[in-house]
Amino acid sequence: MYEIFKNSPSFLKRDTALAEGDSEKIMNRKNLTTNKRCLPYNPGLKNYAREMRNSSTKGEIKFWCELLRSRKSGYQFYRQKPLLTYIVDFYCAALKLVIEIDGTSHLNKNEYDLKRDKDLGSLGLKVVHYNDMNVLHNFHLIESDFKKQLAVRKKDL
Repeated sequence: MYEIFKNSPSFLKRDTALAEGDSEKIMNRKNLTTNKRCLPYNPGLKNYAREMRNSSTKGEIKFWCELLRSRKSGYQFYRQKPLLTYIVDFYCAALKLVIEIDGTSHLNKNEYDLKRDKDLGSLGLKVVHYNDMNVLHNFHLIESDFKKQLAVRKKDL
């Protein structure tokens, strides 16, 4: 997930404040649209998400190539998907599952991450976090846990 930076285009600066509000306030904002599965998102983030797909971290690339690309997991996942006023790393609509690969940009942002997870959870989404360094150096553990998370989520739905 990527925070909206100060030097981003003006439409992104305007929506930064939304991440700090209640999930009801976020979902009722006029500038959010819903996709085919009725999940609200900010259409202004689509171009930014495209840019983020082209500048993924090494951990995100490894996770994508080893587990998610070409439906290797058995499910379709989307990379850098706008949801609400956030851009999540990976999203599976069928399982209502969000995967976050947390790198150094997530250090000292516990409150922000908790708020984002709560907002996404209010939509019925489960958010799973993996550390970027663990993905790179302990991939076998991440892969095992990811497969368990898929099985648990499938049972939960």
